[in-house]
Amino acid sequence: MVKSDIKTNINNIKIVSNMQFINNNKCFVCGKDNPFGFKLDFVLDGRILRSEVFFDDRFQGFKGIVHGGIISTMLDEVMVNLAVRLGLNAVTANLNVNLRKPAIINKKYFLVGEIISEKGKKVFSKAELKDADGNVVADAEGLLVKLNG
Repeated sequence: MVKSDIKTNINNIKIVSNMQFINNNKCFVCGKDNPFGFKLDFVLDGRILRSEVFFDDRFQGFKGIVHGGIISTMLDEVMVNLAVRLGLNAVTANLNVNLRKPAIINKKYFLVGEIISEKGKKVFSKAELKDADGNVVADAEGLLVKLNG
């Protein structure tokens, strides 16, 4: 039974490895045609990607506080978006998020993502969400996997 599961997983990986990224502008974070999304703009600086984000009350968990899942989504996006912009055709395999302090709704925050290193199909990255004073509100480490190449 275990061998069967392993074979199935390997087959799924082969199918996924042929996946193509097609930008239809509907991404929840950066898609300009998603009426419910953030429509973020990003600035590329070498192997670093930056953006500003404003969390209104639609994105709160507890009263007045941005939902941690939304913050995790932003951190993931800045890392994967950077990898794709650099032509790495990678997706998230592992995301480790640290929520350092509450992010308050109706305030502007700053996202920074960076590629740390590459080893074969693995891409190691990190991201931070900072407040207007430069304090880290949340950070993440990501292991991205290249689908082709």
